Amino acid sequence: MRSNNKKGKKWLKVTGIIFLVLLIAGGAYGFTVYKSFRTAVDTMHEPVERKTEKREEPVALVEKEPFSVLMLGTDSKNNKGRTDTIIVLTVNPTNNSVKMLSIPRDTRTEIIGRGKQDKINHAHAFGGVEMAMDTVENFLDIPIDYYMKVNMEGFKDVVNAVGGVTVNNTLDFSYDGVHFPVGEITLTGEEALPYVRMRKEDPNGDFGRNTRQRQVIQAVLKEGASISSLTNFSDIFKAIGDNVKTNLTFDQMVDIQKNYKLAGNNIQQMEMKGNGTRINGIYYLQIPQDEQTRIQNELKAQLELQ
Repeated sequence: MRSNNKKGKKWLKVTGIIFLVLLIAGGAYGFTVYKSFRTAVDTMHEPVERKTEKREEPVALVEKEPFSVLMLGTDSKNNKGRTDTIIVLTVNPTNNSVKMLSIPRDTRTEIIGRGKQDKINHAHAFGGVEMAMDTVENFLDIPIDYYMKVNMEGFKDVVNAVGGVTVNNTLDFSYDGVHFPVGEITLTGEEALPYVRMRKEDPNGDFGRNTRQRQVIQAVLKEGASISSLTNFSDIFKAIGDNVKTNLTFDQMVDIQKNYKLAGNNIQQMEMKGNGTRINGIYYLQIPQDEQTRIQNELKAQLELQ
């Protein structure tokens, strides 16, 4: 980078995008909502063939063990392509918190399975989700349990489905023909996409863009969880089903809803700092070892691995 009818049983409350499907879904809203949600999850489900060496046994969601999710944002529905958005979420039901770490796309690290140092966003282009998970796992020295891959071109459909989002913009800029003034602004899906993509005019480069990405994700969570979104559940679930892939199953999402939903109310943002450098004419972000270790230790503590 240069960032929820209580008819006997309670079912999943209509939520927003991606992570909200995982964590903030509340109780019931009737069979129609349940059926729509299950259809979306069936469309989203795409398993991966990998086994982490950082866990002796797979994480047990029914036992309320902490877990991690790698979120990847691509500009294509294809299995390959570079990932301009790389976010790791570590969820702990004991302290009811989620730590959200953005990894700059230009971060230089070993690409696991290629035997070479390269930009971390190239891992998905070289080997798809599996290689991206392996590479991020190695870089952070923590198990990556699940993934969610988002087609960023369709991200606008999700934002529109929740009725737009409101964010607090700290940088006056224009991008792709849209002006974003400083202050509280409300974005449509068509506006949200350039808002999270701009980086070259940002004095903080990818770090600034990472911040805007996290702003929009959290705003979508807030709007998706609101009562008004209950009337839009069909559009919301269709947008998610069309634009998200994950190895999480429906039953695993239900376990997360039961055991981890309070954590979704406490999302703590993390950032890593590095130094820009050029190697053979190519720009990379080098993360100092002490900074990398600091991030690793904080995530390990969140996952109760130390």
